[in-house]
Amino acid sequence: MTILVFGKTGQLARELAAHQGVACLGRDQADLSHPAACAAAIRAAQPQMVINAAAYTAVDRAEEEEALAQVVNGAAPGAMAVACAELGIPFVTVSTDYVFDGSGEAPWQPGDAPGPLNAYGRSKLAGEDAVRAAGGVHAILRTSWVVSAHGNNFVKTMLRLGRDRERLTIVADQTGAPTPARAIAAACLEIARQLAQDPAKSGTYHLAGAPQTSWADFAREIFAQAGVDCAVEDIPTTAYPTPAARPLNSRLDCTTLETVFGLSQPDWRLGLKDILKDLGEIA
Repeated sequence: MTILVFGKTGQLARELAAHQGVACLGRDQADLSHPAACAAAIRAAQPQMVINAAAYTAVDRAEEEEALAQVVNGAAPGAMAVACAELGIPFVTVSTDYVFDGSGEAPWQPGDAPGPLNAYGRSKLAGEDAVRAAGGVHAILRTSWVVSAHGNNFVKTMLRLGRDRERLTIVADQTGAPTPARAIAAACLEIARQLAQDPAKSGTYHLAGAPQTSWADFAREIFAQAGVDCAVEDIPTTAYPTPAARPLNSRLDCTTLETVFGLSQPDWRLGLKDILKDLGEIA
């Protein structure tokens, strides 16, 4: 089985590459800033399914580079989806909780009205709309707070800072859940396989870790598991201004993913343990 993956060095792509039958395309082979080239790569490869694990993810920089983010996160997935629709193969793309405005406290349902607060969120929403408009067999998988042993992410930042400082101030009023990239990769592959058998499962789904937490409490768990002696002081989002606004409520309701595909939420605390093992932080 040939599964074509866009992305090679990112957190999700690195996890997908560990699976058999997966061929990953790096930027040198398929640059998402050139959507037509991405579609051409699919037509040339003639895969059985496609997963888009690449994206413009520099949330703050996107405020100044929204046009580029729109191409990479919006037009490119749309072009991929059109090519997949022409070939009659499943297409899975990963989106984000940032398509929502972060209001309230209830977990976001896949069918809730989007309202992104920043350029990154707007670009990912554009990608979702383009994929749906292509009319092919597809799944849009929204996720949140992606972490792994690869690349730059919150876990690795906390480990680095925690060893150098006695105390860190961490935002405590943003609520969501870390999601291990390894779990997202496994979900993408299973979704693609099931879509090939049952195209009627096409749609938008959510995958996030469990249980819900805040960034501050996530940091505390990282330090506890890694044995790092660093205190965490809770601060509000207003005390840590960033160019791009962040949603306060990143809770995602993942019920339909389990109902339709039989995929349950991963326990992020167990996922964190695996990440720390991969990093050599714990035995």
